[in-house]
Amino acid sequence: MVMTTVKLPEYGMFIDGEYTPAESGEMFEVINPANGQPCARVAKSDARDVDRALRSARRAFESGEWSRAKPDERAKVLMRFADEIVAHAQEIAFLEILTSGATVRRVSNADLLLIVDLLQQTAKFAQEYEYAKTLPLRPFPQPSHNQVWREPVGVCAGITAWNYPLILAMWKLAPALAMGNSIVIKPASNTPLSTLKLAELAVKAGLPKGVFNVVTGPGSSVGEALVTHPEVDKIAFTGSTQVGKRIMQLAAQGVKRVTLELGGKSPAIVLPDVDLDLAIPGILFGVFLHSGQVCECGTRVIVHEAIYEDVVQRLAETASRIRIGNPLDEKVGMGPIISETQLKTILGYIESGKQEGARLVCGGSRANVPGLEGGYFVEPTIFADVDNRMKIAQEEIFGPVLAVMKAKDVDEAIRLANDTVYGLAGGVWSRDLNQAYRVAREIRAGTIWVNDWHMFRSDAPFGGYKMSGFGREIGRYALDEYTQLKHVHASLVHEVENRHWYSIVLPDRA
Repeated sequence: MVMTTVKLPEYGMFIDGEYTPAESGEMFEVINPANGQPCARVAKSDARDVDRALRSARRAFESGEWSRAKPDERAKVLMRFADEIVAHAQEIAFLEILTSGATVRRVSNADLLLIVDLLQQTAKFAQEYEYAKTLPLRPFPQPSHNQVWREPVGVCAGITAWNYPLILAMWKLAPALAMGNSIVIKPASNTPLSTLKLAELAVKAGLPKGVFNVVTGPGSSVGEALVTHPEVDKIAFTGSTQVGKRIMQLAAQGVKRVTLELGGKSPAIVLPDVDLDLAIPGILFGVFLHSGQVCECGTRVIVHEAIYEDVVQRLAETASRIRIGNPLDEKVGMGPIISETQLKTILGYIESGKQEGARLVCGGSRANVPGLEGGYFVEPTIFADVDNRMKIAQEEIFGPVLAVMKAKDVDEAIRLANDTVYGLAGGVWSRDLNQAYRVAREIRAGTIWVNDWHMFRSDAPFGGYKMSGFGREIGRYALDEYTQLKHVHASLVHEVENRHWYSIVLPDRA
């Protein structure tokens, strides 16, 4: 029998408008999590490549071709960029699914639509943005003309996680570009391909070379080189709270501006008047989307004691019907976990839930998918009777594991919801909107869904409270994060002896 070796596709970094190899010539393999096999080879950057990318971004910024272009001109390029994404949607979707394990239903019906809409809406917001504001004329200290200007920050660094490569890249890319900045993005090593494709399409749409660069490689070396580089003016990071803390430490050395979107342990409060036919699939969608690998997943469900056992039973029965398998299959509801390392982490948390006394009512094991035996699949897992002090209730698992807790009343539910170091998102399931809004007001988190989950809008902000980070992404609210404020004062007093400061500086002449 003759063995044949399939040559993997190879990708360089994207610097100064073109694909380029790493200075070292090294490459690393990207793994398809559905089968555990390599699917591509990508340039392995180091500090030299980071320096090259950032200097390209700085040259592009200082040239003024993009940074000083009129908002309408930048908006036109962003709109063409959105058109290019639509034209190459099938290829982009395939790259996203191949490397992240996202289902084809999710990428095609949500992710691609979201990034196109975000680009288009951000282009519109940039045209309407107030770049200069004239302050009212005041007699004190003396008559003067004063303006407050919004200007681009300069060179930005974006570091994205592996769970939503396209969306997370666009959350940083769209506002940075709209405001005239240059940007270098480092995607996660597991999922670099779709971000590289975005850079290629941006240049094709008319973005000047060097304005958008992509470096690929390990976060421990490439990410740190990016964050500490003197050419970086702002950092936007999505990932774990632990890494976010490290980025804050490194950024402090250069007094760099930082936006952090970090971990979460989001609570979903279920009130006794709830419509369970709506809430049960909604709760499961909230926690099992992308196999639970979403920072704002509703991983803690707090249920009123009057309906507790009914909710637990119905959650388990419905979850057992979720189809696990090849993410390219349109009938599959849950794909694989991103890596073998993450698979082991999730199984370790499941074991800790058992040992700490939680009641396992669904799942709890690695899933076997025929034909994809090497893939990293985990069954939808639900624990009931969870104490909020347990590891599965307090630590971010980043997998398909739901912790269900009981509350005797609304006040206890709110207390449990807020008893966490995180504050990224939360939700309320109730027929009574007035009651739901009251609960939403009390939950300490940046996004609250009522009778829904995972719903994002291009004109609504996203970001966290507490250890879930700070700063906001998406839409109008993100534009401020990518600008500097400048105050310009022009005196309207022309005679030197009438200046406010004249008698202070030269009292003998006053």
